[in-house]
Order: sequence, then C-alpha cells, then structure tokens
Amino acid sequence: QLQLVESGGGLVQPGGSLRLSCAASGFTLDPYAIGWFRQAPGKEREGVSCISNSGIVTNYADAVKGRFTISRDNAKNTVYLQMNSLKPEDTAVYYCAAYFLSCSWSLADFSSWGQGTQVTVST
Repeated sequence: QLQLVESGGGLVQPGGSLRLSCAASGFTLDPYAIGWFRQAPGKEREGVSCISNSGIVTNYADAVKGRFTISRDNAKNTVYLQMNSLKPEDTAVYYCAAYFLSCSWSLADFSSWGQGTQVTVST
C-alpha cells in the first residue's frame, strides 16, 4: 500500500519561492509516475506537473511553465516541486498522487492521494 504525504507549503509574498515535497511510505515509489495537482476554493482540481517513473518525462501546465520544476529522488522516496516566481493565482491546496503506468492529465488515473499542503501567495 503506497501512502503519500505532502509538505512544504506556507505563506509567501509574490515573487517568492517554495519547495513542496511528496514523501512516500509503505512502498517504494520507483514504479510510479507522480503528479502534482492543485485546487483553489470554488475551482476544479487541476494538474500542475508530472514526472515519469524514470524521471525522463516531465509535464507542466501552461500556467506554471518556466516557473515550476518537478524532480524526484528515488533514494529518498520523494518527489519535489520547486516553485519560483510565485503569483497570487498559484494560491491553492497542492496534492500529489501516483499512477503506475505513465504521466497523465486525467485525475481519474491517479491514486494514493496525499492530504494536501496549503500554498498561499499574498502580500
């Protein structure tokens, strides 16, 4: 049973940076593609980024391209999302989830959702 826990969220000013972590327990994350998703109040959950099990393939939503970087360290059983040049529009609860096959923009493909971590970008 794969379990994921997000951490690293907080309150930052516009233009600031945060690094989110998605830590796995109960099982190695090596076979899984890991996706980051976010949900703002009153809005649908949306895909942010995804990294393949090998780390070779990475995907980014248009809204975060050039600002966010996804990476993984399988030795630490952790996937990271480095977020730079943060904007108020990035404010949301951020979730990570796992997909055994490959990166996908479909939420239904993912499982083992974490509890989420709050990111707030404001002055």
